[in-house]
Amino acid sequence: MQRLSLVSAVSDTSAKRALAANVLLLGLLGAFAWLEASYPDVYYRSVQEDQALEWASFWSFSVAGGVFAVAAWRQHRQVGALPWFLVGLALFCVFVAMEEISWGQRVFGHRPPDYFLAENYQQELNLHNLASTDLRLLVFRGIILGYGVFLPMLALVPFARRLLDRFAIVPPPVVLAPSMFAMFWIHASYPWKFTGEVIECALGFGFLFAAIANAERFLAGRGGRSLALGTSLLGLTVVLAFSTAWWSQNRQSTDPANLALARAETEALKNDLIELAEARGKPAISKCGLHKRVYTFVETKKYAQPLAEGSFTGLADRGLPEARAEFFLDPWNSPYWIRDRCDKEKGRRVVFVYSFGPNRSRDSSRWEILGDDIGEYALVKP
Repeated sequence: MQRLSLVSAVSDTSAKRALAANVLLLGLLGAFAWLEASYPDVYYRSVQEDQALEWASFWSFSVAGGVFAVAAWRQHRQVGALPWFLVGLALFCVFVAMEEISWGQRVFGHRPPDYFLAENYQQELNLHNLASTDLRLLVFRGIILGYGVFLPMLALVPFARRLLDRFAIVPPPVVLAPSMFAMFWIHASYPWKFTGEVIECALGFGFLFAAIANAERFLAGRGGRSLALGTSLLGLTVVLAFSTAWWSQNRQSTDPANLALARAETEALKNDLIELAEARGKPAISKCGLHKRVYTFVETKKYAQPLAEGSFTGLADRGLPEARAEFFLDPWNSPYWIRDRCDKEKGRRVVFVYSFGPNRSRDSSRWEILGDDIGEYALVKP
């Protein structure tokens, strides 16, 4: 009777945790859908690099990696199996976390090798952006659907469950499947810009909840403690996300020479755009709604522009490092950007080039150069 009460208590705890996990995950998705519809400018700022959302993705995957490692250790101790699957999940989560912050590129401001600057469309030190867009989407959605939905559903079949146990494959709890399927469906339909950033964060928390459940599976009879630990880990992840975001947005370079260089270089880029527009007899040489890294703008056939021989690259004769000149990098080794924003009904149009500035984080809005971003307007039509 006492054992039955204990099992019932653990079951109740698991059910409550499962309900809470689905509410949190679906609530996160719903909150950003509402934010995008009601406050698009706030939404736009919140999904940028080094904001709390991106750091939440990093920390949720990082913490999940640690918990999966603990689950692997417990699995080995309890059943004596080689915990290859859980160890693989731990390594996968750490890899995703580091890819999310480009292995510290923006955090420390180091310049990636030329190969990544030329071949990675985001000019960042990460591997996933070297692959084609179709392949990235296929793999990402395959992970959500395969791991988050199909694997736990497969484990409901007794024969399949015995087979998974035999090969030490530990599925996530099936109660997370609704949230995981919602992530897959939203990512496949992509209803708003930057949907991928929101789904990446939600998936990170999904893996964290799965890791906690897997760790609890090999610690029978201590569900209450697991619930408290899971709540603590979730709280820690949120605190780390916001604190790291605050730090990353407020870090500054104390070298005034870099500020002067960035101002001179954005001035040169502005002049290049104006001269090219005048040569072509057009008020703007870009496309309404365009927002690209300058290197991508120059190199991509769709937007190919002869800026490679302009005033900016000419600064190499005055000391601008060749790698920065070739790949259009600012003094903090972040890409320079060009934005073309217009409102056809009001006849308003703005074109500007800018750097993320000393904090290496985008502060500008879609219409203005803001924060510590450094830039120049090539066209302003009120």
